Amino acid sequence: MQDLLIKIFYNVDSYCILLEEYYKNYFLSNDKGEILSFYLTSGNVDDRNLTVIKNLTKELFGKLFGDRGYLSQKVADMLYPKGIHLITRLRKNMKNKLMLMEDKILLRKRSIIETINDHLKNTCQIEHSRHRSVSNFMVNAVSGLIAYSFLPKKPSLKLDQYTVLA
Repeated sequence: MQDLLIKIFYNVDSYCILLEEYYKNYFLSNDKGEILSFYLTSGNVDDRNLTVIKNLTKELFGKLFGDRGYLSQKVADMLYPKGIHLITRLRKNMKNKLMLMEDKILLRKRSIIETINDHLKNTCQIEHSRHRSVSNFMVNAVSGLIAYSFLPKKPSLKLDQYTVLA
């Protein structure tokens, strides 16, 4: 089986008292639970913002699993030439599309990002809202991500254990 790089979108809404506004943390994670990319924006930025997605997916390829909020033809058209296949669930008002069984199964495993988010918030304390300066806010966010990268046990899909018969 060829190397399959799986990325999972996620954003976290949080509130910063100093900035007096909500902000979003966008994460891309692989199947081993490692954070590949992150991006901070203000809370009123749309999930389908092309600039955010372009910066998150810089120098990446493979399959990108996301929730329905990322479903957009513009986003898919931007990612496809870069070698990134966007896979999301369909909205309720959309017609069914054929999907590979492997993609369907992996799409159900998108909940791993919720576990990563829980580790970031509770173990690495990334959701601290009472910062006294903007630099402290950024240091806390980046140090939480660094602390997560050093965790000995990260949530993963354990795809190495399974083999696919062709």
